[in-house]
Amino acid sequence: MPDDLTTAPHAVRVRRATADDAAALADLAAVTFPLACPPGTSPDAIAEHVATQLSPERFRAWAASADGVLLVVEPDGAGPGAAGDAPVGYALLVRGTPDDPGVEAAVGSGAAVELSKIYVHPRAQGTGVASALMRAALDAAPTLGEGLTVWLGTNVLNARAQAFYRKHGFAVVGSRTYVVGGEEHSDVVMVHGAS
Repeated sequence: MPDDLTTAPHAVRVRRATADDAAALADLAAVTFPLACPPGTSPDAIAEHVATQLSPERFRAWAASADGVLLVVEPDGAGPGAAGDAPVGYALLVRGTPDDPGVEAAVGSGAAVELSKIYVHPRAQGTGVASALMRAALDAAPTLGEGLTVWLGTNVLNARAQAFYRKHGFAVVGSRTYVVGGEEHSDVVMVHGAS
């Protein structure tokens, strides 16, 4: 897969992340993840999730995984570990078998590709960066297994995210429970290309 996957309209590029990007991506995750949490999620639960699930160590592992594709959006001209311009978005695709009964009911029990994470910094929202990142993620999904179902989960209350996903070909097919720092939340499960 090429390093430079696509160019967004505002002088950014989407490329495959490396271990050198881990710290910057963890910093970005600490900014973006809380914004996607439903109202009422406790700050302690969010902080625990960020510390344990979105650490630099996690990002290094995802960048090295044969079962995943970690993408980063950066201002054009920056590179892995470059000083100055921080990444403005990232996405993570993971090949695996569903381990949640709601997801299994929605997508089946075989291998599938989860669009596990897709986040854009608030300053880049509305600029086309998120759409460029989504296109790159969907283009990268077949590298994890040709013909595998691509799915994602998002909070049932996150109407803005659901509208964005529908715009890019996803449809709601089920539900699941998602845990943030010990707190259970309800997600919808969406599948790409489902009607």
